[in-house]
Amino acid sequence: MKMRPCVLSVCLRQVLYGGAAFWLFAAAPAMADGAGQQADGNATAKKSAAARPAAEASKAQQLGNITVTAQSRTQQMEQVPIALQILTAQQINTQAATDLSKISLFVPGLVVDGSQPTQPNYSLRGISTSDFGIGTESAVGVYIDGVYAARSGGALLAFNDIDRIEVLKGPQGTLFGRNAAGGAISIVTNEPTDKFEGKVLLRYGNEGERYESALVNIPLNKDMALRISVLDNQSNGWIRDQANGQHYGKNDDWGARVVYRWNITPDTRVLWSWDHERLDQPPRPSIGLVPLSDDTNQRPPFPPSPATYLNPLTAPLYNDAIQAREWRHFDGSTLIVDHSFPWGSFTSTTAWRHFSTFNDEDNDGTDHIVSYLDTANIERNNSYYQEFKLSGDNDLMDWVSGVSFYSEQARQTSQVNTNTSSLDTLAQNVYGLGLPLTEITQGLQAFGLPYSLLGDPWREQINNNGNFKAYAAFGDVIWHVSDQFDLTTGLRYTEDKKAFTWYTPPREATAFDQTVAALVSSGIVDLLPPEAQQALGAFGGNIIFPNAVGQWVPTRHSWHDFSPRVVASYKFTPDLMAYMSATKGYKAGGYNSLQVGSLYAPEKVWNYEGGIKAVVPQYNLLFNASVYYYRYSNLQSSVLNPNFNGSGVPFYTVMTSDQHAHGLDVEAQWQPVKALRLNFTSAYIDSTYIHGTSTSGVSLDGQPTGEPTFSATVGFDYTWFDVYHGNLELNMQYAYRGRTRCNADSGVQGTCFSTPLFTVGTATQRTDARLDWHTPDEHWGVGVFVNNMFNKRYVLSIGNDSTNDFGTPYATITPPRTFGVELRAKF
Repeated sequence: MKMRPCVLSVCLRQVLYGGAAFWLFAAAPAMADGAGQQADGNATAKKSAAARPAAEASKAQQLGNITVTAQSRTQQMEQVPIALQILTAQQINTQAATDLSKISLFVPGLVVDGSQPTQPNYSLRGISTSDFGIGTESAVGVYIDGVYAARSGGALLAFNDIDRIEVLKGPQGTLFGRNAAGGAISIVTNEPTDKFEGKVLLRYGNEGERYESALVNIPLNKDMALRISVLDNQSNGWIRDQANGQHYGKNDDWGARVVYRWNITPDTRVLWSWDHERLDQPPRPSIGLVPLSDDTNQRPPFPPSPATYLNPLTAPLYNDAIQAREWRHFDGSTLIVDHSFPWGSFTSTTAWRHFSTFNDEDNDGTDHIVSYLDTANIERNNSYYQEFKLSGDNDLMDWVSGVSFYSEQARQTSQVNTNTSSLDTLAQNVYGLGLPLTEITQGLQAFGLPYSLLGDPWREQINNNGNFKAYAAFGDVIWHVSDQFDLTTGLRYTEDKKAFTWYTPPREATAFDQTVAALVSSGIVDLLPPEAQQALGAFGGNIIFPNAVGQWVPTRHSWHDFSPRVVASYKFTPDLMAYMSATKGYKAGGYNSLQVGSLYAPEKVWNYEGGIKAVVPQYNLLFNASVYYYRYSNLQSSVLNPNFNGSGVPFYTVMTSDQHAHGLDVEAQWQPVKALRLNFTSAYIDSTYIHGTSTSGVSLDGQPTGEPTFSATVGFDYTWFDVYHGNLELNMQYAYRGRTRCNADSGVQGTCFSTPLFTVGTATQRTDARLDWHTPDEHWGVGVFVNNMFNKRYVLSIGNDSTNDFGTPYATITPPRTFGVELRAKF
């Protein structure tokens, strides 16, 4: 083995003392000289690897032979010393999943709440960020072809020509960046190939489900290719409003993707892609829990009694949000230019993203005017990303280094819509004032005066502007200490700069103000009792957002961080590897969009992990396992504050806490015979608070964070060959997620709750099945599928934001069973 004239121990010491990125940049020319001395055959192999042919990258098969880029390098899955789970395109199609939330239950430890696709929530190994405001970002990073999906509004897009999804568990800050403290989800799409092909898929199911997708891959010449794909996902919805007939739970999503590849020279490639998506559907349904009469002027009993709550799985739906709608317009473009040198490769990634979202949903679960409440989240976002990366390999090391720049401009409006009748209910329930507007109106009408102060629209909102920039430099080296032993050292430096503004305009209540103005101009106000005049004065300003009304409140902060990782891996045999690692994750600080002047510090996590990865070829068996411990500092969560010690009007705020957890991940795949494949994946975790105080002031120290202890998925795939000139395949998958581990704040947050008719936080189960016939070359195929075969339904959470003011708690629930038939053609 030919070695570079550099003592390995000296090189390692340079990296371990924190100079990884600088050293890599300085050493690039030297690496070029050393690599140039290698055999021509090795140089040719490197060029081939650097070009990353799409045909090789798409050969995703079982038993570890899946090409992944989890370490910014092309490797086989079983060679990567990271706990990760791969979802292949075949798995996604088998379970008829249209986005990640539809299949996340089959990745133990991962939870993707897609009930509001413009405001999704990601959780991995118990780490999540539930605040959707532009002042904060998720602790689980989502990356599409290596480009960070910054905002929640653009982080859950419909699957469109996906090759695979890599779910990397644990902090990935060194390789992926500042907002992958809890883990990273890397979505890899297909690239144009040199072969002409086309595909069409038609899927029809219950509830009016109509899903169509098509793609065509066109080689333009020997150096150019174009790939175009489109999809359309429609359905009629699975629940209907009993008052107005509106259907909820509908799908209305359309998307297109264009990818162009140009091999300018044998060593230089340009890859350009454009993505578009349009989503426009009803919002998430909110099912009221308090039994009410048909009289829409009936005020709910206060406080509500859980003993009388309806079962939301069977209760009727009454949602009356006037603007009820959820839509998103998304466009994104990515330009990748890579060039191969004798010593490695250079890659430039330039990306632009833009989306606009609107989500207005009912927040009281009734159609009664005296408890009307809806909220709207309106966002507009532009982001730009630039990364330059160098990578290479030789006998001594595999290395990658780079610099990146990220810029984002975000605008958000958080809107609360109600009316004066509902505010009268609030005055009675929270402030104990009786019904001031009702009593004044009744008094005026008793004297024959044509004035009413009830039922007038009332709107309050907070507007936020954010301008964010992030700079980073990173380096990562896999040192080949021996044929069996590798030592990986990496370091990323990140600097975040954020400017943020709050503006709370005066409330909008035009009809109410006009009536009050008429009472004033006519002199009637002067004739009212003092307490009535005082009541009218109390409604003269903001009630829901009363702070800094009419004022611009700007702020500006910056943070920086060093995120290292060290991994030691040893190959006992070519098919058995063990590893140990210590990695750090970092999430930038930020702001609570709804709390003027708020600030929270960055989140940081240290993760210590050990694992094994094994393939037993003679038995067609794969086995992976990892154990870990992490300590998370300053984790922010958006939680409901009941405001017992204040005005009594609940509001969402950010709670910070320190948490730690230890856990075990296990994955096994076995193919005992050609026709049968078995799979099993599980996750065990014990996650508790180190320090934390609930919104009601109760200490959470030592209590569970809510993350279930155990989750798992198990399944099989059996194939009958030569059935009507094709193969008949049966696939079944079962997923289980344990019950929520409750703490002193779970009831307030609505994540743990029990009534005589239902319980929130129970264990969940789902079984999916598919029977599919296809020709051996897969040019033709037909299948029948059923998701949630046994129609397991669950209450996900209780919405308490209207419980303590209007007395109208509501629930969100899981959808019912879906089934259908699928037709496929490939040419």
